[in-house]
Amino acid sequence: MTELSVVPAPASISARESAAFPLDAQVRIEGDADAAAVLTALLEARTGLEVGASASAEDDARVIRLDVDKGSGDAESYRLTVDEASVAISGADAAGLFYGVQTLGQLVARDGGRWVVPAVEIADAPRFAYRGVMLDVARHFHPVETVKGYIDRAAGLKFNVLHLHLTDDQGWRIQLASRPELTERASATSVGGDPGGFFTKADYREIVEYAASRHMTVVPEVDMPGHTHAVGLAYPELVEEPVITDRVRETIEVFGGDLPAAGVPYQGIAVGFSSLRIHDEATYDFVADVFGELAGMTPGPYLHFGGDEAHGTADEDFAEFVERTSRLISDLDKIPIAWHEAGAAPDLSDDTIGQYWGFVQPTEGMDDNARGFVKLGSKLILSPADAVYLDMKYDESTTLGLSWANGPTSVEQAYSWEPSDVIDGIEDDDILGVEAPLWTETVRSADDIDHLAFPRIAAAAEAAWSPATGASDLRTWESFRERVGALGPLWTCLGIAFHPSDEIPWASE
Repeated sequence: MTELSVVPAPASISARESAAFPLDAQVRIEGDADAAAVLTALLEARTGLEVGASASAEDDARVIRLDVDKGSGDAESYRLTVDEASVAISGADAAGLFYGVQTLGQLVARDGGRWVVPAVEIADAPRFAYRGVMLDVARHFHPVETVKGYIDRAAGLKFNVLHLHLTDDQGWRIQLASRPELTERASATSVGGDPGGFFTKADYREIVEYAASRHMTVVPEVDMPGHTHAVGLAYPELVEEPVITDRVRETIEVFGGDLPAAGVPYQGIAVGFSSLRIHDEATYDFVADVFGELAGMTPGPYLHFGGDEAHGTADEDFAEFVERTSRLISDLDKIPIAWHEAGAAPDLSDDTIGQYWGFVQPTEGMDDNARGFVKLGSKLILSPADAVYLDMKYDESTTLGLSWANGPTSVEQAYSWEPSDVIDGIEDDDILGVEAPLWTETVRSADDIDHLAFPRIAAAAEAAWSPATGASDLRTWESFRERVGALGPLWTCLGIAFHPSDEIPWASE
């Protein structure tokens, strides 16, 4: 069924008894102007045709009709029907229509010497409201154009959130008028001594607006109280001395670099050695400035405050910090998000979303911490590291990536998990969504991002959008690998430097 190769798998798809719809310059695109512009660009990239270039309103031409029919279905849903004479996409909202257009782009195929869309009927809607990708711009900085390219790639797979990891031990990447020293003194370097960088306020606004044009919400993350060595370069009075543990020493022995030292830019990849000063009120003035300004810059509902790997912070101090910070963000009329460690704190703001980054089979109480958010009456984002951390190696021969999350992660491993099975007692109603992070310790370029993300990002997309495993004939590894393989030519046309994994039967055209 490769002629109906759609990723992520739709809720319902069936072939129709009709010849395919031919694509050529006589086809007329009608309806929603924004969706028409997206479709025109997508079809030209895929086929080289200027679809509609020779059509006129008077022609009795074949028509692609694009409409928003508000109230016709759930948010982000769409219907797509194709026969020999016409294509019709109807979205319940603008986002649904956009996703229907992306599906149409995937369906385009060669039939002999012509381009066609197979006769098909699709009714589709997302399983989860939050379908995210995360890009770490702290370990290695990535400029606006690279971020915009990643937005395009993710939106094409029906992701609707871009989580930007903006700060870490290696650098501070977002300009704030209230704290200018952060980018003046703490943004110049990256892992391995590579150049750093930061987003100006105008850069950030451009990213947010571009994401919105692709129906994606930006979630900015400023990680604290750990992962804050860079803060000490600008405000040494706010951070504790680095805590050098055996874990830090072991990481340096394996990957090289110097031990972290106060006041010296950190260029290694060890974690867990830094901490803000928990009992100093100046720290909370800093937190208020950072998130207050970030809230004003961010139209989306979420602010992420990190809270992971704070090994240099005592448990009771960590609880005090994340409780105060979560309430501060909530008081800004934003929804706090934190990594799952924060779920151990008993007095978090009760609207705090937890992001689980443990394994598909939880260890070391990770699941208990994650359940803490649900006990508050809130929800979880699932990012199991041994399934959807896109920066993991594919296998031992892979040059890029790391392998700490239960070894290399094959494409099949990235696909073969079910969100509702990860944490006992957590069902779909407790899950806000799925997010696939890409950390950049080894990632220096847009091609590096593509290589590690594709094709595994498609597996995360299917976990986030498609019916649950077992609820659809398409939700199997064998179906997925065939459908992804059929997208190889489209990804090539879009300039995506994907990893040609030998697990996937890639189509030549």
